[in-house]
Amino acid sequence: MSPTEQRILQQIADIIGAKPAQVVAAVELLDAGATVPFVARYRKEVTGGLDDIQLRALEERLGYLRELEDRRAAILASIEEQGKLGDELRRDIEAADTKARLEDLYLPYKPKRRTKAQIAREAGLAPLADALRADPSRTPEEQAAAYVDADQGVADAKAALDGARAIVIEEIAEDASLVGELREWLWTRGELHARVVEGKESEGAKYSDYFDHAESVAKIPSHRLLALLRARNEGIVAIDLVPMGRTEAGGEDARKEAVKAGHAEAIGRIAAHQRIHEQGRPGDAWLRDTLRHAWMYKLHLGLGLDLMLRAREAAEEEAIRVFGDNLKDLMMAAPAGPKAVLGLDPGLRTGVKVAVVDATGKLVDTATIYPHAPKNQWDASLAQLAKLAAAHDVRLVAIGNGTASRETDRLAGDLIKRHPELKLQKLVVSEAGASVYSASELASKEFPDIDVSLRGAVSIARRLQDPLAELVKIEPKAIGVGQYQHDVNQSRLAKALEARVEDCVNAVGVEVNTASAPLLARVAGLNPTVAENIVAHRDANGAFRSRRELLKVPRLGEKTFEQCAGFLRIANGSDPLDASSVHPEAYPVVKRILEHCGREVRQVIGDSGFLRGLRPEQFTDERFGVPTVRDILAELEKPGRDPRPEFRTATFAEGVEDIRDLKPGMVLEGVVSNVAAFGAFIDLGVHQDGLVHVSALSNRFVKDPREVVKAGDIVKVKVMEVDLPRKRIGLSMRLDDTPGEAREPRAREGGGPRRPGGTPTGGRDPGARRGGGGSTGGTKPGATPGSNALADAFARAKRN
Repeated sequence: MSPTEQRILQQIADIIGAKPAQVVAAVELLDAGATVPFVARYRKEVTGGLDDIQLRALEERLGYLRELEDRRAAILASIEEQGKLGDELRRDIEAADTKARLEDLYLPYKPKRRTKAQIAREAGLAPLADALRADPSRTPEEQAAAYVDADQGVADAKAALDGARAIVIEEIAEDASLVGELREWLWTRGELHARVVEGKESEGAKYSDYFDHAESVAKIPSHRLLALLRARNEGIVAIDLVPMGRTEAGGEDARKEAVKAGHAEAIGRIAAHQRIHEQGRPGDAWLRDTLRHAWMYKLHLGLGLDLMLRAREAAEEEAIRVFGDNLKDLMMAAPAGPKAVLGLDPGLRTGVKVAVVDATGKLVDTATIYPHAPKNQWDASLAQLAKLAAAHDVRLVAIGNGTASRETDRLAGDLIKRHPELKLQKLVVSEAGASVYSASELASKEFPDIDVSLRGAVSIARRLQDPLAELVKIEPKAIGVGQYQHDVNQSRLAKALEARVEDCVNAVGVEVNTASAPLLARVAGLNPTVAENIVAHRDANGAFRSRRELLKVPRLGEKTFEQCAGFLRIANGSDPLDASSVHPEAYPVVKRILEHCGREVRQVIGDSGFLRGLRPEQFTDERFGVPTVRDILAELEKPGRDPRPEFRTATFAEGVEDIRDLKPGMVLEGVVSNVAAFGAFIDLGVHQDGLVHVSALSNRFVKDPREVVKAGDIVKVKVMEVDLPRKRIGLSMRLDDTPGEAREPRAREGGGPRRPGGTPTGGRDPGARRGGGGSTGGTKPGATPGSNALADAFARAKRN
């Protein structure tokens, strides 16, 4: 292994908290084509038990570091080709641990367009630049006079000094150690200052909290930075990244003085690094002005762009993480299971679309009813629904949560009351992404003869049976449980979400004889083509009886089989183990267990008392160690177990069907529809989600809302405020909170944004109106944790 590879693997080991040997083993497996789910589940002995989270982090960091090494090699080759690669420079480049550091070192040698400094050097002004720095005791004009040469384009002393200044500024800006030092200093001392663009006050009213806003670039929360950048991109605000120095000034001039002191400190740092000291000599003023130009017009601008990019990437990473966590929670929601479902896609004028799917998810009937205005065919609609439910032995009614959801929920409730013999249960489910699926190529292939509008009802019904199996058919970004998802790097977002979907599917496992091609395509080792081949083989030859039969599928060879077999289930097959997560390669271990106890596999499966009495160490060999044997025993105890929670539903309050029905002080049950960095949105069944701000999620300090809630959770909340004109609902999960009373603010980590004069604003979140802020600090009298201001802001953030 080369020193470079050793360095990469050691860095990764430090990052994920593992030993280098574990990382080496994992990298070898991944490089050989193994998937993360397979390595995490079936190669624990090889990797020392690295889990899927560690392996995903390893995979991502490995890509970055390999790109870094490729860039390092390219830079070394470029500088060596120029004949300028000295031993010290080589050592510095080989020691660079970030792309930014590499580029700093390469900057003086990077091919570039002709600069003012290069033109000045061609005119013979480099010695003047050196002389002005070396001997400030002589006046600059006196030294420059000797370099006036009209033939070289140096018309007078001023032109000579301008050329010399350009050379000095370029040398300073290409000093890698200085640039690195200033970058980190500006990161810790820099603030983002936003101000409204003149004339945009009315157009950008929703961004009014950023019309005069200041906040540390290193500490600004991801959602607030993304909101700020969106406001800038829409031309509403201008943003500057400025250094904040320490000053004794106060009042209105505090910010200006702090910025002025910050710039002065930066220039002082440059002077100290360049060993330039002002001593009242004739040339000191020229040097001081040159340093000011180097900072203000070169370094500050360049570093500002660098750090804005760093801050944005960190904010995007956090936003993508939040989206991924929410997506995972939604996909891992409890399935209702194999029950016939009647799906209702609510609508008013266009009617309610109805689809019935049987216990296997097969579409068996459709209809369109018009119970609401303007047709008001209530009784006829009930009769038609009852007929469908009775004909297909329906037990569950799934109602989409879009327009007319509550009206349709009331219809389903009336159906249950009028026909108790049907034993129906109604549930409102998220229809996020259903319209995207309806118009997709996949839906067209699945239901070529079904109207687009009815396909949505099918999706709503199926996602109640099995959210995971249905949601995999929709592009993850279209499911809409992220924040500022359209503002982040779309390729990074897609890659991260695809990984989350893959992990969810493989954590649950897939029944190969009933799964759709889109679901099969998410199994480790499979791709859309092989998934389609599995379905085609199944349709042509009947159900698979064993996992080994999968090898008859075109393009599914031994390597692919190794990756996918453990995640594919075959219920009622020829071998009971094929219905479990025990990998076929480990069947010999099960055989040893059976030989040891003298029992058949069907006798052992589910016998908890017997299995828990076995010692895993008894059945290990040179290939399968204790971790694998322990997993096998656990799987034999509960074969094919589903890691998802037990299915349960929220009960929306009777008579609470519209935001106008809500009153402060009400305690209601709802479903968490989305989780953002600043709080959780709750569906109460009133057409408008309410917001529980992070400060109102618990009586303890909550840094990450997902410590308390996740998408799909059923929670109890208290209504704190209702703003009918703006349709904003403020909620609290602290049921002892009293509407209209301010709660003692909890300590906020990291402080909040600042206003001119250095006064903290209390950490308001994106778009929050002045005077809001919940209980995060800066609360006006009478404000509550779920204030209208926050509900207004965060509802807009969710909608965006």
